[in-house]
Amino acid sequence: MKYLILGAGPAGLTFANMLKQAGETSFLVLEKENEAGGLCRSVNVDGSPFDIGGGHFLDVRRPDVNKFLFEFMPESEWNIFDRDSKIDLNGDLIDYPLESNIWQTDINSQVEYLKSIALAGCNIGKPMPEEYSDWIYWKLGSKIAEEYMIPYNTKMFGKEIYNLGTYWMEKLPNVSFEQTLLSCLIHKPYGELPCVHKFYYPKKYGYGELWKRMASAISDHIEYNKSIKTIDFKTRSVIAESGEKYDAEVIITTIPWLEFTTIIGMPDEIKSLISRLKYGSVQTEYFSDTLETTAHWIYCPNLNLTYNRILVRHNFCTNSKGYWTETQGHRIEPNKESPNFKYFNKYAYPYMTKDKPEIMKKILGWAKQHNVYGLGRWGEHEYYNSDTTVDIAIKMAEKFLSRKDT
Repeated sequence: MKYLILGAGPAGLTFANMLKQAGETSFLVLEKENEAGGLCRSVNVDGSPFDIGGGHFLDVRRPDVNKFLFEFMPESEWNIFDRDSKIDLNGDLIDYPLESNIWQTDINSQVEYLKSIALAGCNIGKPMPEEYSDWIYWKLGSKIAEEYMIPYNTKMFGKEIYNLGTYWMEKLPNVSFEQTLLSCLIHKPYGELPCVHKFYYPKKYGYGELWKRMASAISDHIEYNKSIKTIDFKTRSVIAESGEKYDAEVIITTIPWLEFTTIIGMPDEIKSLISRLKYGSVQTEYFSDTLETTAHWIYCPNLNLTYNRILVRHNFCTNSKGYWTETQGHRIEPNKESPNFKYFNKYAYPYMTKDKPEIMKKILGWAKQHNVYGLGRWGEHEYYNSDTTVDIAIKMAEKFLSRKDT
C-alpha cells in the first residue's frame, strides 16, 4: 500500500481519516490491541465508563481540532466543564495551580509562600537552569517545591526526575510575586494561569468512544491484534508477530520506538539511541466509593500514598459513581492483592530527558530519509495531549496530501 500506519491511537486514526477524507484509499492501519484508541480507550466498569489510560479529556482551546473531531462525535454528545482540579496538600484540598491559590491556605503559610516566591530564581534574575528538579525551585520557590512539586514529581518520575530537561517548560508563565500577592489580597487567582480552564467529556460514554467512532469510519483499513516488532528500512516493511509482512511506500509509526525489537537497515549508532529513550508506565485502579468533593481530579503529592492522582468519575461522567487512581509503574506495590478493577499501561508517559531532543532529532531525521515518519506521543516521544496529537497529525497528513496534489 502507499501508506502503512502503525498504531490506532489518536495520531494514527487522525492521519488515516485525513487520508480517507481526501480520497486516498491505499492505506492500512495496524493495531496491537483488539480495538482502537490507544491510551484513550475506555471500558465499562461497575456500570459506567472507565478510561484505562487515566485522565483524558478534550481541551476546548483548539477549535479547528474539535471541529474535525466533532465530525465523528457531534458536539451535542459532549458536556463542557469548567475545570475543577485540586491539590491534596497535607490533607487540605487547594485549587490548582497552587501558586495562584495559596490564599486558600492559612495566613502564616501564605506569608512563607510569598517570601519563597519573592526569592525564586525567575523573580531575581537568575538564568533558567537546564535540569528540571532545579527548575522547580527556580520557577516556584523553595516552599512550593518542597511541599508539592518535588514530592509529586518524584512520584511521577522516580530517580529520572534528576535526568529531565527544562526545554518542555519554556512556555509556562513566570510565577510573579506581585500577582501572587494580589491573589492573596483579593482571594482569587490573578494573572495568567498555566492550565486548561474548560474541557469536553462525552455525555453518555467514556473518552474512548470518540476513537472507536474514528476507527469505524475507516474500518476497511484497520487490522487488529497485529503486534509489530520488526521493521526493515531496506525494504520499507514491517513484520507482525503473527508472521504477516507489510510493505509500503511510506510508513507512519505512532508506536514506541522501543517496541521494535528487530530493526533492519538502521546504522548501529542510530539504533543505540533508541535504547536511551526513557518512559513511564501507569496503573489505573477503580474504587466504588463516592468522594465528597466537586473536583474532577486531585493531585496527591503525599509520598505515603502510592498513587499520584485521583480522577473523580462521578463529577464528570454522567450517572456514574466512584473514582479511579493513577499509580506510576515504579510505585506499584508488587503482589498486593485487590478486588478492584486495574489496568496497567506499559507506555504512558515519554520522559523529557535532557538528551531526548538530540536523540529524537537523529532518529527521526535518519528515518525520514527512508520514508519512515514518527508521529504523535510515541512516534515523536513527546508529551503530547490528545488534542495536540490530533493537531500535529492533521498537519502532517495535509503535507503529504499537498505533495499528491502537486
